[in-house]
Amino acid sequence: MPSLTINTRLAGFYFFYYAIVGTFMPYWNLYLQDQGFNYQEIGILSSIAIITRFFAPLIWGWIADKSGKRMLLVRIATWMEACIWFAIFVIPNSFQSVALLMLIFSFFQNAILAQFEGVTLFWLGEKRAELYGKVRKWGSVGFIVGVFVIGALLEVIPISMLPILLLSISFLAFLWSFTIKEPEHAPSSQKTLEPLLPILKRPIVAAFFSIEFILLFSLAPFYSFYSNFLKEIGFSTTQIGSLWAMGVIAEIVMFAVAQKLFFTRFSWRTLVVICLVLTSFRWFLVGILETNYIGQLLAQCLHAFSFGLFHLIAMKVIFQNFTPEQQGRGQALYSTMWGLGVASGSLLAGHYWQIFSGATIFYCASVVVLFGLLLVLWLPNHVETTAKS
Repeated sequence: MPSLTINTRLAGFYFFYYAIVGTFMPYWNLYLQDQGFNYQEIGILSSIAIITRFFAPLIWGWIADKSGKRMLLVRIATWMEACIWFAIFVIPNSFQSVALLMLIFSFFQNAILAQFEGVTLFWLGEKRAELYGKVRKWGSVGFIVGVFVIGALLEVIPISMLPILLLSISFLAFLWSFTIKEPEHAPSSQKTLEPLLPILKRPIVAAFFSIEFILLFSLAPFYSFYSNFLKEIGFSTTQIGSLWAMGVIAEIVMFAVAQKLFFTRFSWRTLVVICLVLTSFRWFLVGILETNYIGQLLAQCLHAFSFGLFHLIAMKVIFQNFTPEQQGRGQALYSTMWGLGVASGSLLAGHYWQIFSGATIFYCASVVVLFGLLLVLWLPNHVETTAKS
């Protein structure tokens, strides 16, 4: 596709990748429920779907930094992802078979985003601060399209067809990946990798990744059970999809305005405090306004801070603190902490969901996320406007 600019090609892959996420995240647990799994089993399967983030991102990050072939890894992973969805559709859905396939799926899934973020940042070069949000927002658009289109389809076709829909989108992502070459200025293969330990010992890096874990631990009930929570209290599939989409619309707005509105005015410390406090308020609203559709829409708007702004801060932290030769492993560490937080939170939420209630679980998440405030003093208290090249 010679007529497409590199920004368009990068944006297109984000679109397809997040269309997969927008199809998987709101509806996968509804699919599992349809297949006869109970809440505890769904909690375990949800954690298995991300459990390889404990180690897989670091493996893929090591391979990427060692080989310099980041896009090759992305292509292999998207192909394997499509194969897994085909297998889920044709193999009888016992707990053991789904658990195994989710384990394989997540291992390859973890090769995609962390390495593609690195590819994008290398391709954008010195304009990354200006252009990253504009390119990345197309992932959010893909998520919304996935949520709405699949939500509408599932009103007329059985949810048992979900794996076929995921297979189709994954294959499109695989085909699109061939439009993107390896970044011209990214480090090539390395015989000896630079050690990460000196970087991880920096207070800003250690504090930031610890805060990320706490934030994602609080996000686990949302990622794993929000759709089931809404379905139980009477929301339709279309309404559930619209609520997920609202969160991503807020995320798109954040990607568009964050650089001028936030990063040029506030320090990373202040912005992380804002993210944590508003995320706590978000979970409180989800619990107390559980049957109120407008209230849930308001809560979803705060996803702009729970994910959107925090993710942009993360990209700046990684690119400013990890050298170009360490970017694969730096992005992988970010992905690993995501997995640790969501997997552990999903296991606890699944275990206690029916003992207490969904609203109570969200109240607990509202309190837990505030523990991240204990670590913000180690973040810079001055405005950061430049990125390491």
